Amino acid sequence: MSLLFLPDLGCLAKDSCCKIRKMETLDKFDIAILNELQREARLTNTELASRVGLSAAPCWRRVRALEEAGFITGYRAEINRHKIGLGVLAFVRLDAARNTGDVLQTLEEAIRKIPEVVSCHYISGTGTFELQVVSRDLNTFSQFARDVLINLPNVKDLHTSFSLGEVKASGALPLGHLMASPTGNSSK
Repeated sequence: MSLLFLPDLGCLAKDSCCKIRKMETLDKFDIAILNELQREARLTNTELASRVGLSAAPCWRRVRALEEAGFITGYRAEINRHKIGLGVLAFVRLDAARNTGDVLQTLEEAIRKIPEVVSCHYISGTGTFELQVVSRDLNTFSQFARDVLINLPNVKDLHTSFSLGEVKASGALPLGHLMASPTGNSSK
């Protein structure tokens, strides 16, 4: 199966019909492309074009424009963490000792380098960061927390909760708000 990643068509780029359009707004075709790629990023360009109601060349140009404009930031496989032996998902609220720019930047850089941390958010309220951490089991997580997390630069405290089961774990973003037509009247 050929993937959506198509070879560079440099020989065609000089032709005005093949130039990548500048992305200023998203139309219904762009939104449909984003929806379909979120569902199944391995679609061939032909399959994608068919699903969104375009011919192959315009669809390819739109995908390229969405990539270049930063709407599409990458493609990856979703892996079942349980199948690869990562049965524990922990939510770790990390409190920093000091919340100053340089100190937090050092901590952020350290967190980015840890593969077990699959998500990290700077949060409001109690705590500084909320991390999602995967691990084989509770003993492995406990050792990881004591050896790695608590020893990160500027860490004051950790508070951990564990997932008892996933209800929903989709990486797909809702796009319905992009289809809302402007009414011009905010009082309704």
